[in-house]
Amino acid sequence: MADHSKLSSPEEWVDLYGDYLFRYAVLRVHNGQIAADLVQETFLGALQSRSGFAGRSSEKVWLVGILKHKILDHYRNTSREGSANPLEELMERSGQLFNERGQWNPDPMGPKEWGADPITILERKEFWDALTRCLGEVSPRDAQVFALREIDGLSGAEICKILNLSADNAYVILYRVRMHLRRCLEATWLGL
Repeated sequence: MADHSKLSSPEEWVDLYGDYLFRYAVLRVHNGQIAADLVQETFLGALQSRSGFAGRSSEKVWLVGILKHKILDHYRNTSREGSANPLEELMERSGQLFNERGQWNPDPMGPKEWGADPITILERKEFWDALTRCLGEVSPRDAQVFALREIDGLSGAEICKILNLSADNAYVILYRVRMHLRRCLEATWLGL
């Protein structure tokens, strides 16, 4: 049986959860307008399914769950529209990755020591702001792959199914985004 006593009125949802849901969506889709649309769809979906809220979680968790489904639907729809093949993009940039003898160029700018406890870093709003800015510099599909894997914790197989990618493509995208984020965060957030 649904427990509606734990629900705020729909009129309060925007004030109570709007900013949080918007930030959550922007971090995953990297487009403010799309994020705003997804949050609106979330509120509409919640209003339509309000009678099904069982009260087993908080209202905020329930709304985030609806938003996650809206984001996954968005990813599925955009992946059907097609985009450049990441393996082809990587091959075009192979001059940066390999020397003239075809040997892998090691990264002379290896990872820097961040100096702080990872949990402490993750708790800082400045870190999340910098991460959002840096993720905004990669293509939307690449950011989607990263967010699904590293933020939402989906498996490679799940990501490939949602975004219609091969395992090789997903691996290349994750590698490229991780390297970009490492450099971007070191340069912009850590000032290294």
